Amino acid sequence: MHPFAQRHAISDICVLVKDLKASIAFYRDRLGFRLVHRAPGFADFSGAGLTLALWEGTHIHAHAGVEVTEARPASLLIAVRLDSFAALDEAYAELVAAGVVFTAPPRDYVWNARCAYFAGPDGEIWELYAWLPGGAPGALNAGEGA
Repeated sequence: MHPFAQRHAISDICVLVKDLKASIAFYRDRLGFRLVHRAPGFADFSGAGLTLALWEGTHIHAHAGVEVTEARPASLLIAVRLDSFAALDEAYAELVAAGVVFTAPPRDYVWNARCAYFAGPDGEIWELYAWLPGGAPGALNAGEGA
């Protein structure tokens, strides 16, 4: 176990996007994030527990040398754990009503979770999930993480 991950919580998730205006509209108007900061090539939102940031691919490339191209796309899955199947169904219905298109309604998967998936405007994948009875599979005992 590496000590860095135990001392520092993930505070922000940044999605590298092609069209900042379209992504702002998606996250604000369809998912309900509150826009907090907006600057050239950048925006961030407050959500439950973390900051979600959007950084236009051309902007981060120009300023930080991080290249996002068709040959080297950004990959990201953002997961939201819900406390119950009822909460999952409620979130699914709320987002469908807001115009979010899911790949399928919530269903059970072999990794012992009921999940529903949708994509953001730049292909970032979202997963809504609730554990099935027994919880998360693959729990490791202390010292097994090597």
